[in-house]
Amino acid sequence: MKKTILASLALAITASFATAGGENWMNDFKAAQKKAAAENKDLLVDFTGSDWCGWCIKLNKEVFQHDPFKTGVADKFVLVELDFPRDKSKLSKETQEQNAALQAKYEVRGFPTILLLDSEGRPYAKTGYQAGGPEKYVAHLDELRAKRTERDEALKAAESLEGVAKAKQLVKALETIPEDYHSQYSELTEQVAKLDPNDETGYVAKQQHKAALENLAKEVMMATRSGKVDEALSSVDKFLADNSLEGEEKQQIIAMKMNPLLANKKFDEAGVVLDEIIAAAPESNYAKQATAFKARLAKMKESAQ
Repeated sequence: MKKTILASLALAITASFATAGGENWMNDFKAAQKKAAAENKDLLVDFTGSDWCGWCIKLNKEVFQHDPFKTGVADKFVLVELDFPRDKSKLSKETQEQNAALQAKYEVRGFPTILLLDSEGRPYAKTGYQAGGPEKYVAHLDELRAKRTERDEALKAAESLEGVAKAKQLVKALETIPEDYHSQYSELTEQVAKLDPNDETGYVAKQQHKAALENLAKEVMMATRSGKVDEALSSVDKFLADNSLEGEEKQQIIAMKMNPLLANKKFDEAGVVLDEIIAAAPESNYAKQATAFKARLAKMKESAQ
């Protein structure tokens, strides 16, 4: 019990004072959620590297430290800083574990990442560094916050509907949210699937296709890391055979063959893949990039020899 009390006290002290953003920022996520719910506010969550990330430091100095930002967000957001410093002594063990868990939950891969969440922790917008100072940043946040209004209006409209009509309205709500964060709305996606068993909205098929693409990317990455080039190429070819793809979507899948081939210095085969990409949609940007890459590929082959 004594250890628990001391740990809680340490976390509370850290949450109150140890933020690079200053006294207006919290770093206890659950406490911030409670505060946001009590004050009818949203959460502005800053995933940052306070002692190494240049753009994070720039955003802090140019925007977060200035009064126009502080006053501009005061009645709308509870500010939360989730720091990932190189100097781990800046944070308690509990805070480090909390931050790592939230980074994984929200699939944050770069810094700074700014997420706007409701008090339940559901994301509705994502941004990062923006030039122009505090006033412009506040205006930018107001534009993003309008997405929550759209989401809530669509959800409110869905309450009076049933069946496929309700499913379509729920999809409309989901479409206001960045695609990367639909997984945070599992209760809505499950409702859509139940209300629309024939998938008239096309939403379920779209999500299944997205999941299949993610699995393919993982398979190719793991095979590449293991040096199993043929396995990686076979996974891509099977996906192409199982799915009727055209244009840039098909080019994106074909392009997955490039990394395993280049990693194993199979330059001639990579050249064939570039030709496949170009042939799939000759006028697309992917085709232009593939054409431009041929010169670089020739230099890579020459250097290897």
